[in-house]
Amino acid sequence: MNFASDTSAPAHPRVLEALADANCGMEASYGGDSVTASLRPLLEAAFETADFDYWMTASGTASNALALACLCPSTGAVLCHEEAHIERDERGAPEFFSGGGKLRLLKGFGARIDREALEAALAANNPAFVHETPAHALSLTNLTECGTAYRAADVALYARLAKEKGLWVHLDGARLGNALLSTRSSAADMTWRAGVDVLSFGLTKTGAFGCELILLFGRARTKFAELKVRAKRSGHMPAKMRFIAAQARAMLEDGLWLELAAEANARSGELADAFIGAGFELAYPVDGNEVFAYLPEEVAARLQAAGAKFYPWPGGCYRFVCSWNTPAADIEALAAAL
Repeated sequence: MNFASDTSAPAHPRVLEALADANCGMEASYGGDSVTASLRPLLEAAFETADFDYWMTASGTASNALALACLCPSTGAVLCHEEAHIERDERGAPEFFSGGGKLRLLKGFGARIDREALEAALAANNPAFVHETPAHALSLTNLTECGTAYRAADVALYARLAKEKGLWVHLDGARLGNALLSTRSSAADMTWRAGVDVLSFGLTKTGAFGCELILLFGRARTKFAELKVRAKRSGHMPAKMRFIAAQARAMLEDGLWLELAAEANARSGELADAFIGAGFELAYPVDGNEVFAYLPEEVAARLQAAGAKFYPWPGGCYRFVCSWNTPAADIEALAAAL
C-alpha cells in the first residue's frame, strides 16, 4: 500500500517501449534529434497552438527554476503561495538559478492564493522604490501542494491581475493532467488562453520515467535563447535528449497522459470515500490524485503497521497520493485497516 508519492510508481510500459524504439542508430545531440522535433505536432495538438517553444529536463525542480530564472532577475521577486512547491520542496533552486531572486509568499486556503492577498501584493509592488524587491512574476501551481485545483477562470483572473502590473505568469503543472480532468478544462484554456506565459509541464508523476517540459507561449518565446543558455550553464542540456523526448511522445500520443491521470484521479476518489466512510474528515477538497485526511496518531500508526506508506502533512493531516498504477486492492486493504 504505497501512497507516499506518484513518483513511487513505475513508468508506463508504453514509455519503456518508446525508449527502446529511440535507442536505435545515430541522432544529433542536445535536442537537435528527430525524436525531439517530432514532439512539436503532438504539443500543438495538445495545447491547440503553434505559438510556443519548448525545452526538456528530467527534473521538475529544474524546469521550475529555469523557467522562473528567465522571468525574474536577481534583483526581483516571484509571487507564490507560501506552500508552493518552489518554496517548500525545491531547496532554494529558484533563488539559486536566478542568482538571488526572492520568493514572496502569499496566503490562501488549500495552497491556492487568495485573491485579496494577490491584489494586496500587486498594489504594494513598486519597482521604482529602491529599497524594495519588486515582483516580476506570479507563479501558480496546479494541482496545488494540497491537492486542490485552480479552475481555468481562476488562472485567467490571476493572470490578468498580474499582467496589469507588468508581471509574467508561470504555471507549475507537475500534475497538470490531474487538474485538467477534475476541472473539465482543456490544456489550452488552463494555460496560454488564460494568460500563462511559461508552463512547467510535468509528465513524470503521470507515468513517465523522468520527463518535464518547459513551454514558452507567445511573447515569452523571446526568452527561449536565454533559457537554453541557462540550461547549458546549469547542466540541464541533456546530450541524448531524444530519450526524454521519446517519453513525452509516448505520453502525448493518443492522450495517454490524460488517460493515466484519470486512473489516478479515480483511485483517489475511492480512497477519499474510504476515509469518509470510516468517519474521518478530509482536510481539503479532492481535486486530483491526492487525499489529505485528519487521522488520530493511533490510526496513522495502525495503517503504517498494516504496510501503508504515506506522509504527515503540515496542519495535522496526512497525505495519501494515488498513481496510474495504484491497485484497487490497495484501496480495499487500507479501508479494511481503517
